Amino acid sequence: MTAKPRMALGILATLALVAACSSSGSSNSPSASPAASAAASTGASMAASPAASPAASSMKIGVVTDVGRVDDKNFNQYSYEGAKTAGAALGATVNYVVPKDASDYTKDIQGFVDANYNIIVTVGFNLGDATIKAAKANPNIWFIAVDVAPCVDATGAPDSTFACKGDASTLLPHLVGIQFQEDQAGYLAGIVAASVSKTAKIGQIGGINNNPAVVRYMQGFELGAKSYNPNVTVSSGFFSTGDLGKAYGDPVFGKTFSNQFISQKGVDVLFQVAGATGNGALDAACAANILAIGVDVDQYVSYPTADKCIVTSAEKHLANAVSQTIAKIGAGTAKGGIAKFDATNDGIGYSPFHNSSIKIPADVQGKLDAAVAAMKAGTLKTCPDKCGTWTQS
Repeated sequence: MTAKPRMALGILATLALVAACSSSGSSNSPSASPAASAAASTGASMAASPAASPAASSMKIGVVTDVGRVDDKNFNQYSYEGAKTAGAALGATVNYVVPKDASDYTKDIQGFVDANYNIIVTVGFNLGDATIKAAKANPNIWFIAVDVAPCVDATGAPDSTFACKGDASTLLPHLVGIQFQEDQAGYLAGIVAASVSKTAKIGQIGGINNNPAVVRYMQGFELGAKSYNPNVTVSSGFFSTGDLGKAYGDPVFGKTFSNQFISQKGVDVLFQVAGATGNGALDAACAANILAIGVDVDQYVSYPTADKCIVTSAEKHLANAVSQTIAKIGAGTAKGGIAKFDATNDGIGYSPFHNSSIKIPADVQGKLDAAVAAMKAGTLKTCPDKCGTWTQS
């Protein structure tokens, strides 16, 4: 959820966790220079990693990750990989910096501004306000905010009330917020979950029920599961009603809560959408000898502790989204506002079935392929009418 993730009192921080649904995600380690690797470890300085290209240009692309590491197999790594891919194609120089803590977000973005960077990528909702402010102050620089839907007031400043009365695409024409259609990824994961369930009882646990991204994942998951087996029972729960730490950052609590959920609901497959807390759910599933579904990234790769029970993960294709967005900027076709990534542009998907000990029914691949094709054609409904709003008991 990055995740990833952290309700201006209520809604602001909840939405901040849109990008933090998971705490893991990529199979490839970034090929940063030694200087880049050192900066990733310390978060102390900007790290250079010039992109190799047959025709170098003067374009410079900067990536400000969230706190942690650039090789986190999660939002940081995927976003950086996407920037490197696009940079190589454009002949651009690509640098990154890892903030030591949240207080460094503004400073690190400003570092790229001061160094005359053309494109600045920020990773996750936690950097949203700092990115909006920078885009307002520097209208000639392109900003890409990963997993952020820019919400601004009439002046183009961040709107902590989430009234969003300003049109970000007009007020901040060089700010692109990358968003994903989580319900599609959830739908695909739901097909897999229903197919491997032996009891036709599966479960899902989200962080908080007023986080639209979490809800979309779960709504899609249920629809996908019932498309495979109309008789499947999908039990749903949430780790918290307002405590963001419990909802997204407490794997010990996540395991305890999930142990009780598994016992009470009698499920044999569990889908988690709750960041680090959700990792505790994966641990609980393994301990209970049931199967689990990861979220956001390939958690078989990013959270190997639970490899024995992870079937697949509902994925956001972060690298592809960042790469496509930068390419449009380079081509002069980008527009400010929200860039939506879904099945039509390879923005979502599901992880490979790594674990050969988990038997996948023979008809599953065909059903997944058909679902993706229908999503691309716009003929498959993967979310209810009140998409992103939890209405179930």
